[in-house]
Amino acid sequence: MEIINMTEFSTPLGPMLAGATSEGICLLEFTNRIRLEKEFSELQRLLNATMQPGSNQHLDQLENELSEYFEGKRKSFSVPLHTPGNEFAQTVWKTLLEIPYGKTCSYKEQAEMMNNPKAIRAIASTNGRNRLAIIIPCHRVIGSDGNMTGYAAGIDKKKWLLKFERENSGVPEGSLF
Repeated sequence: MEIINMTEFSTPLGPMLAGATSEGICLLEFTNRIRLEKEFSELQRLLNATMQPGSNQHLDQLENELSEYFEGKRKSFSVPLHTPGNEFAQTVWKTLLEIPYGKTCSYKEQAEMMNNPKAIRAIASTNGRNRLAIIIPCHRVIGSDGNMTGYAAGIDKKKWLLKFERENSGVPEGSLF
């Protein structure tokens, strides 16, 4: 049975829980994320794993990269990831990684990036199952009308992350996000 080493990191937005297997980071979530216990159960089932307190080289690397991110120095992450999911989910999460730091896109635009314009709802639902907050930047997806849409850790965190990235990206101040 696989082991998921679990640790907690302090961030400017509050505590985050991180988990990693020997393959890479499989979890990074704010502790107030809705349905967090369900997410733990699902991850353990998908990986045939148990969670236990601990650390490994991936969590050490993540701690450094998160620190650099919150200092405004890191725009993307290089820590290895372990993201169990079907082919559609993998494509959705890969597309999220293509949204540039400091920018946003709509669910419709994400569907177009995937050449699957009719899958907006399925894409939005899969974004919601992303287990790697910040690293796989689902916070960069907003409604077509520019409104903030769901974020499992709360819209306040989503707004903070978007504002923080815009301020550290060089995107002109007149931009919405």
